[in-house]
Amino acid sequence: MAENIASDDFGRGVMDDAHVAEGIMIQAEHCRRNDAPVTARIVEAQLALMQGENMIGRRIANWPGLPLEDALPLRLAGGLHHLHLTGADDRLGPIYRGEVTDQAEVDAIIAAITHDHGARLLPWLDGPPQTNEAGRSANFMAALLWLSPKIGSQFELNELGASAGINSMMDRYHYDLGGVSVGPENSPMRIRPDWHGPPPPDSLVTITHIHGCDQAPIDLSDPASALRVKSYVWPENLDRLARMDAAIALAAVQPPNVVKADALDWVLERLSAPQDPYVVRIFNHSIVWQYIPEDRRQKIRAAIEAAGQKATPERPLAWVMLETNRETFKHELSVKYWPGPDEWHLLAEAHAHGAWIDWRGD
Repeated sequence: MAENIASDDFGRGVMDDAHVAEGIMIQAEHCRRNDAPVTARIVEAQLALMQGENMIGRRIANWPGLPLEDALPLRLAGGLHHLHLTGADDRLGPIYRGEVTDQAEVDAIIAAITHDHGARLLPWLDGPPQTNEAGRSANFMAALLWLSPKIGSQFELNELGASAGINSMMDRYHYDLGGVSVGPENSPMRIRPDWHGPPPPDSLVTITHIHGCDQAPIDLSDPASALRVKSYVWPENLDRLARMDAAIALAAVQPPNVVKADALDWVLERLSAPQDPYVVRIFNHSIVWQYIPEDRRQKIRAAIEAAGQKATPERPLAWVMLETNRETFKHELSVKYWPGPDEWHLLAEAHAHGAWIDWRGD
């Protein structure tokens, strides 16, 4: 874990870098630092693809945006995993099982597969990966435990970019956060990240409602849609795949409340909705902010902060985010609440998919 959060210069400033090759190399190193060497090889193989002439390689080489902000390398990684999960190509199996580790050999296999399945893989580059990961919700729950003694123990959650709504079912999950237990004991979803630092407050947390929005929400009850979400899970992360299966099973019993909406429009709508007294209204999101256009981000920020200035002890407001620091390429849990000091509190650094939390708290 120490390597993952070391204070080095890895990735510094690259989210604003338009150089595709550098973005691919940084993404591959990020995967290696987050216990995903197989995905790192898949990502790195895209460097060789850029030198070829197939349609996938050309699309990557001529990418018009910012490769890391757009999560470009992970788009193709998801499409390749989908080929494997659907049985469309068995050549990926030895790579995913760690039997093929030589990068040149991986490059050759990926080049052949993208050549043979180019038409099927090309649409995977059209949109960002919807990496809906239940493990990230541990950060949200830790933030609620921290907020509870400050502004109240009842919470209404409003998740931006909820994707398939997996984190919008977090009231049904059980958590062990540094020894602090919260959530239903009989839940099939057991989330216990490696915890570093002092435990969060052992506070009362009651989630009264959870709402979510996404521009393209995914219906987990549809097998094809559920498989697409699962495809974005890094194939060597067996614990994540197990959590995905548990989330799909829970959604089959009761689907999450996620609506199709633009994030800005939805935030304005939720801010205007009646708020129950002494229930903290939370806006929360994880690894989503980078995908919202900057002008929309500014308007969302302005709307939430303006509402915060009007918040009262009877109707408090908070903003909880687990997002990538654009300068360090590390994932940070930050909270701002009103009435309060009107400043951001950096509570933790965290693993991208919930494996560990390095807690700072107060």
